[in-house]
Amino acid sequence: MSWANRAKEQLRAGNEVTIRPRGQSMRGRIESGSLVTLRPVKMEEVKVDDAVLVRVNGRDYLHLVKAKDNDRILIGNNRGVINGWASAGALYGVVVKVEKPS
Repeated sequence: MSWANRAKEQLRAGNEVTIRPRGQSMRGRIESGSLVTLRPVKMEEVKVDDAVLVRVNGRDYLHLVKAKDNDRILIGNNRGVINGWASAGALYGVVVKVEKPS
């Protein structure tokens, strides 16, 4: 099971979860290897610039909310790439804490 599937399972159950994502797409906001805490979230609670765990076009991302339009959000990374729109059913959690790697 992937880190995203494990995290989504815990978030759907109403639990906070910590993950250690790898990659450069969120550099400057979430560094590769940081310890990231997410909590479950509802669409109405999400704001532009929140970092969220979401599924867009069949892929899971820990990316930023770039825009919000009623019951959907536009997702992109911290380097200017836009991934697409996601509905409430594809939103799993919001980042509440980031601990930089040591």
